[in-house]
Amino acid sequence: PSGDNQVENKEKAEKEASLDNGTLMQMDVAVPVVEKPLLADTDLNHNKQALEKDADNLKIQENAAHQANLQQLCRICGVSFKTDRYKRSHPVHGPVDCETQGLLRKKEKRATSWPDLIAKVFKIDVRGDIDTIHPTRFCHNCWSIIHRKFSNAPCEVYFPRNSTMEWKSHSPNCTVCYTARCGVKRKNQPSNLQLGKRLKIIAELKTKGARKTKGVKKQVQVNNKNLMKKIANCKKIHLSTKLLAVDYPADFVKSISCQVCDHILADPVETTCSHLFCRTCILKCLKVMGSYCPACRYPCFPTDLVSPVKSFLNILNSLAVRCPVKECDEEVLLGKYCHHLSSHKEVKRKEIYTHVNKGGRPRQHLLSLTRRAQKHRLRELKLQVKTFAEKEEGGDIKAVCLTLFLLALRARNEHRQADELEAIMQGKGSGLHPAVCLAIRVNTFLSCSQYHKMYRTVKAITGRQIFQPLHALRTAEKALLPGYHPFEWKPPLKNVSTNTEVGIIDGLSGLPHSVDDYPVDTIAKRFRYDAALVSALMDLEEDILEGMKAQDLDDYLNGPFTVVVKESCDGMGDVSEKHGSGPAVPEKAVRFSFTLMNITIAHGNENVRIFEEVKPNSELCCKPLCLMLADESDHETLTAILSPLIAERETMKSSVLLLEMGGILRTFKFIFRGTGYDEKLVREVEGLEASGSTYICTLCDATRLEASQNLVLHSITRSHAENLERYEVWRSNPYNESVDELRDRVKGVSAKPFIETVPSIDALHCDIGNAAEFYKIFQFEIGEVYKNPDISKEERKRWQSTLDKHLRKKMNLKPIMRMNGNFARKLMTKETVEAVCELIKCEERHDALRELMDLYLKMKPVWRSSCPAKECPELLCQYSFNSQRFAELLSTKFKYRYEGKITNYFHKTLAHVPEIIERDGSIGAWASEGNESGNKLFRRFRKMNARQSKCYEME
Repeated sequence: PSGDNQVENKEKAEKEASLDNGTLMQMDVAVPVVEKPLLADTDLNHNKQALEKDADNLKIQENAAHQANLQQLCRICGVSFKTDRYKRSHPVHGPVDCETQGLLRKKEKRATSWPDLIAKVFKIDVRGDIDTIHPTRFCHNCWSIIHRKFSNAPCEVYFPRNSTMEWKSHSPNCTVCYTARCGVKRKNQPSNLQLGKRLKIIAELKTKGARKTKGVKKQVQVNNKNLMKKIANCKKIHLSTKLLAVDYPADFVKSISCQVCDHILADPVETTCSHLFCRTCILKCLKVMGSYCPACRYPCFPTDLVSPVKSFLNILNSLAVRCPVKECDEEVLLGKYCHHLSSHKEVKRKEIYTHVNKGGRPRQHLLSLTRRAQKHRLRELKLQVKTFAEKEEGGDIKAVCLTLFLLALRARNEHRQADELEAIMQGKGSGLHPAVCLAIRVNTFLSCSQYHKMYRTVKAITGRQIFQPLHALRTAEKALLPGYHPFEWKPPLKNVSTNTEVGIIDGLSGLPHSVDDYPVDTIAKRFRYDAALVSALMDLEEDILEGMKAQDLDDYLNGPFTVVVKESCDGMGDVSEKHGSGPAVPEKAVRFSFTLMNITIAHGNENVRIFEEVKPNSELCCKPLCLMLADESDHETLTAILSPLIAERETMKSSVLLLEMGGILRTFKFIFRGTGYDEKLVREVEGLEASGSTYICTLCDATRLEASQNLVLHSITRSHAENLERYEVWRSNPYNESVDELRDRVKGVSAKPFIETVPSIDALHCDIGNAAEFYKIFQFEIGEVYKNPDISKEERKRWQSTLDKHLRKKMNLKPIMRMNGNFARKLMTKETVEAVCELIKCEERHDALRELMDLYLKMKPVWRSSCPAKECPELLCQYSFNSQRFAELLSTKFKYRYEGKITNYFHKTLAHVPEIIERDGSIGAWASEGNESGNKLFRRFRKMNARQSKCYEME
């Protein structure tokens, strides 16, 4: 016996080895046999490489053969299509066939693709299938099972539980290839022949059983029906079919009634055999009598119950029923019956409470009590809930109470309220987010009292808290204001606190007080400069990270980032109010703001721009830094309030900001460019003489006479450092010169510069200044000053009046006291020139005026656009020519006005625009327009909070 066993084991091992080595030989695919050549010592390496190459080719062919064999197997059950009796297969991916689509449409199902249906029926996800591992088709047997699932017809096929295939990649012992070759079936799957025999035997047994039980069948059905009604016991909660308001046909009534209790269907469900029941009735029957359909004894499980199609539910809910409550004969739709019944319950509940008292006044309903009385009455219940919560739910009393409330609503079929409560429990409440409410309040210019009134009104009318209360808005506001995000400077900022939780501070906080100090009658509020910059950067967090992705940079780069900041400062005129408490302060205001213009990151040997402000002149990106009720001409007040701010700015230039953004600590450096100043303020902060000075320009040293003689050829020479040096010369007079000689040496510097500005042109004020000059030219042309230069004041007023009336009539331009941006834009058009020409008799002057305006309109886009190289490249190239021609016209045709003199902005427009654009790339983007828009907002908000104190207004 031992010898026989050894022989058998040897034969078995040889057989396995032959199977391992010759798997491919048993397939349909022809595999070339590689003969091993005799190896010489010298050719060993060469032959080794050849063998490796042959092995790779063999592996490729094996995989190809394996993939071909996979296509002959069912993806779901693994049966070979060669042995399948239907000889049909269906694709695993793609849309369903017409027959299945018709069935799904009939059942009002939304699935339209095979992957959805396979996942629903067989719990197999085929979306992640790989062609080299998984078959791409399934057999007709599995197709029939899918149809059985949705058609509720008796199934003629057998599919054992947990019999779905597990697919693996190709290996030497691959069963897929062997099965495809030999047609071997899995052990746990019966053949189609056996299946047919089984079904035949089951049918015969059923027939015999039917003959024997035919006599007693009716009696059993009656007994079962009564038993099921007792099990359901739903007489008090479900409506009888006798309550139907209309006498419907008997068959229709049967179709809308439960097969267990014979009442009208309540929360109907459908079984796999297409019978309808009340949900509670069928669940009780399945629990007591077993997993069979009470109507036909077909196997049925609670998980098989589904809701009927929507069209049936719509018909059911539209049936009219009579209210069963006494003294209420109202007819209501079945869908609205629960709501109708709840009104009866409320009345009944109130009646119950009113009759129960202890000899004193009538006992009030819980909801009509005060909050204190409610607490007193529910004290014992609260203690019980607290005990339960601590024992079972880790002390979460809120969750227990909300769940109880939710269950109570569901029990009364008040599903709408229940859904809203569930959304609130999940953090998806119907109310608006506090940040959204804050945005609504700000954008609609509502004061706190106006918003609170709206909040109360909406809450009272709807019964829901859609808007959030004011305290929630203030909490949300903290995350948007400076002082919310932590940060650090390296090295630390000199004379600046390391505390980062700094919000709105008093503008006079850093000012030392003594008896001899200049009295500062002002109210000022500001942010700390570094905290405001951090807040602005965090607002742009998403834009910065998106910009890095757009430039194919890794979002974990920590910098250094270089941030270019535009600074703007401007005075506001009359901001007086008729009321408001507080000290007597000037009725003018000054606003200092900044805008983050662009951000670059050092990557390799170049700087990559990852963010650029698209609308640099919008008030949305112009962040306020300091607001003061002061006159911009008051040099002492201006320097007192802005000096701490400028000191912070200077120390930030030589330090690096460390800020966590996107979960990574990143470094930022800042470049500050003071460009958003009008000429008046530039002269104020740079220590220059006022606008009427002989020294006409804030960019070069030209006098008014020099500028009029040489209109075009000037270059930018002034700078902040040079102005500081000139001030020292002016202060100390080292050469003991006379006043005129000293003034000529320092070129108009007469005070100490205290804010560094970039020598540039403010596009908005340039537009306004030039428009004011054209307005005067129009008047002089009407009065024909080119003929008679000696004119009186009365004549000038008459010409101005004539021009104003004509512009109002033709251009709808109302006269103004002082030139502003909107009037300037409307005035500087070809249509205006045509209208003015109607008042001028000489044709030659018409041509001169038209040419002057035409040249100006060609030059204007160059300094107004945010990027002239992209927006108006042709006009940029022609600028020098156009400015030269414009200067020629001024010095010839309009010599009466510009002989020996020229306006400040005409000089800047003609002489300095190309140089500034070459240096900065734009003039319009660096304008003060955003700050001007912010001034408009200031006025609106001032009116909103007019009845508050002045300090509160500034905040």
